[in-house]
Amino acid sequence: MSANGAIAEAMKDEDRVHIIDFQIGQGSQWIPLIQAFAARPGGPPHIRITGIDDFRSIYARGGGLSIVGRRLSKLAEAFKVPLEFHGAAMSGCEVQVKNLGIRPGEALAVNFAFMLQHMPDESVSTENHRDRLLRMVKGLNPKVVTLVEQEFNTNTAAFYPRFLEALDYYTAMFESIDVTLPREHKERINVEQHCLAREVVNIIACEGKERVERHEPLGKWRSRLKMAGFSPYPLSPLVNATIKTLLENYCSKYRVEERDGALYLGWMNRDLVASCAWK
Repeated sequence: MSANGAIAEAMKDEDRVHIIDFQIGQGSQWIPLIQAFAARPGGPPHIRITGIDDFRSIYARGGGLSIVGRRLSKLAEAFKVPLEFHGAAMSGCEVQVKNLGIRPGEALAVNFAFMLQHMPDESVSTENHRDRLLRMVKGLNPKVVTLVEQEFNTNTAAFYPRFLEALDYYTAMFESIDVTLPREHKERINVEQHCLAREVVNIIACEGKERVERHEPLGKWRSRLKMAGFSPYPLSPLVNATIKTLLENYCSKYRVEERDGALYLGWMNRDLVASCAWK
């Protein structure tokens, strides 16, 4: 939601908008943004979404990019928002500028949501796709880049501190899920078995290139983004306040905090997710 707010703010005066989502999943993030653009004074812009998802990855969901494209196109048609969708079924390690369909005259927004943590960095490969992607995107001159990542450190840590970090993080994660869904709920079981369990096993049991869950705290992401040439872009105070109100009304143990230009979502005293924007 905070990422969408930053994109909407950056694109408020643009007539043609190109959004590149580096891990689009089911595309659900873009539903409220399309609705927001539909209500924009003066009419919606022409939107083009390039959705990237690795069909070989366990993180690719929703039955394929073609289904995601049809779902978003149908929604946009219902709200009278002109939309084009382009799917790119490939790993982030494979993405080159030629795959992104950049066109002159379009304002560009790039979304990295829970994606860069899966890219190998300099500790894994000399190719360092984590920083390569950031430099490549900076070269496209985007109006805004949004980053959303889990807030904990498992990238280069040795086994024991990595185990302790994962234990602390996922304890808070499961406690937060407890107030959302009962343990026998089908959706919860699916998330725990096919998402969270895989993450935990990969973090604890795998090393080298086999360990694809390589989270970093926001401080490290800031360093990478600045080295790539980015500068911070302010998040929307209105959107941040709305998120905070919604969560406080839902459960008092959820915590939303603005800190150093970023928005942190936490459970009690533990940060779980950090969101920020750059240009």
